[in-house]
Amino acid sequence: MSESRAAERPPFDRRRGSLALLLWATAAIAPAGAETPEADPFDAIPDLEALVDAVNDGGLRFLPPGSAAGVHAHRNRIVLDSAGLSDGWVRLEQCHENIDAVPAAQVVYHADRIRDLTVLGTENIGQAWVEGPTVQLKDVRERATLCVSGESRALTQLAPGAYRLRNGPHMRKFLDGYYPMRVLLDIAYPPETLRLARFDPARQAGFEVATEPGRIRVDAEFEGRLFTCFDFCAATDPDCVLPEEPCAP
Repeated sequence: MSESRAAERPPFDRRRGSLALLLWATAAIAPAGAETPEADPFDAIPDLEALVDAVNDGGLRFLPPGSAAGVHAHRNRIVLDSAGLSDGWVRLEQCHENIDAVPAAQVVYHADRIRDLTVLGTENIGQAWVEGPTVQLKDVRERATLCVSGESRALTQLAPGAYRLRNGPHMRKFLDGYYPMRVLLDIAYPPETLRLARFDPARQAGFEVATEPGRIRVDAEFEGRLFTCFDFCAATDPDCVLPEEPCAP
């Protein structure tokens, strides 16, 4: 999906800073801060100091399968259709699971790359509502889930008859660094119109890719910033030549 960006926030101390920013695929989610100066809601977050101490400051690192069990999971259902080939918009259903418990947070999308944003449902979240290119959350409790739908401008034309679906950056980032997360993609496309020509990253431990005509499924467990690219050629063009374009910026 399109690149995320976070809303600006006032300065945080180290404990607050470590919880100030969470970025997931097309969205950024950030705690909105204390509701009153007398009561510090971050004191109620269990094992906060352990989370801060365990932060990873490195780049992208895939994890052994099963390593990210129980942490934040980001599930995406993406549908490419014929209209998207002309305007770049794809249909998106997105669920965030195991969201970190905070008193208030917001999921922030790139304003130019999201439209028709709708909250489909929540669990263990007191309130959730759409406000411009954001979803505002209040009273986020343990094992919280948020599901939304919308359209994302994620498809670009590489050459005549050649297209790229680019997703990312997927990341679970606190101000101090990156934490483990799991991203699942389920991508549907018209096999009579398109064929998958290549994808990046390559299959490896922690980045599983299953393909069949008209469908791509990805299961990624990692730390750091993950971009994924899926390049398509016209199904009727067996000699399609794709330009060399890096996936990550």
